[in-house]
Amino acid sequence: MNDQQLLRYSRHILLPEIGIEGQQRLLDARVLIIGLGGLGSPAALYLAASGVGQLILCDHDTVDFSNLQRQIIHRTASVGQSKVTSAQAVLRDINPEVECIALPVRADEAQLRDLVEQADVVLDCSDNFATRYAVNRACLAQRKPLVSGAAIQFDGQVSVFDFRGPEASFQEGASGKADAPCYNCLFPEDSQAAELRCATTGVFAPLVGIIGTLQAAEALKLLMGVARGLSGKLLTVNALDMHVMRSNLSKDPACRACGGSLSQFG
Repeated sequence: MNDQQLLRYSRHILLPEIGIEGQQRLLDARVLIIGLGGLGSPAALYLAASGVGQLILCDHDTVDFSNLQRQIIHRTASVGQSKVTSAQAVLRDINPEVECIALPVRADEAQLRDLVEQADVVLDCSDNFATRYAVNRACLAQRKPLVSGAAIQFDGQVSVFDFRGPEASFQEGASGKADAPCYNCLFPEDSQAAELRCATTGVFAPLVGIIGTLQAAEALKLLMGVARGLSGKLLTVNALDMHVMRSNLSKDPACRACGGSLSQFG
């Protein structure tokens, strides 16, 4: 790190859990963010400010006037622009050292696999089950840690699914396990769970900030090799009464995505 970087990231470096080594890991890291809306906005802002070397931004949508209530990375002047282009411009202003790759596409299964393969950590900040299941499958296939978030009305949740395995050499302290649960274990694809949308049910603006920021925090810890976190756990937040609960997750042996050995995805 040069003198300017030592100054920019000095408050991280002062933390014994991070230090110069941890900050260097962030500078060398690559993160894929799926969705640059309510969750992806704060997540991307904090990852860029924290010095993650490369951010791959993937979202096919454009900025709508109704997004501005909660999608804080976008500006009024950005209405009508691609969300990834809008986000890229803001992130460059915050930290020009971070390389931001803007992909204005709805990635299919093959594209997701390629994108996930390039990343050290994946953040699912999407707003629909179809994308979440596809991202989960891609992360399983590539054995990449997945930080999943969701928020609707006043309720939000965050989980970390670390598929790297106990032999993972990505970082010292990697906490992945071969028997780690996946997103499909938590919400089976064939369960016909009701899918709620902000456009019809609403969402409390600060809630997506809370959840997206938590996703960023978990991603940073994964990148730095900090073992303490939400791997194999579900954190739920109700922003109406500020009730927070953390639960342990278990692998479902009958899961259609990961019920067998992870080797079948490799």
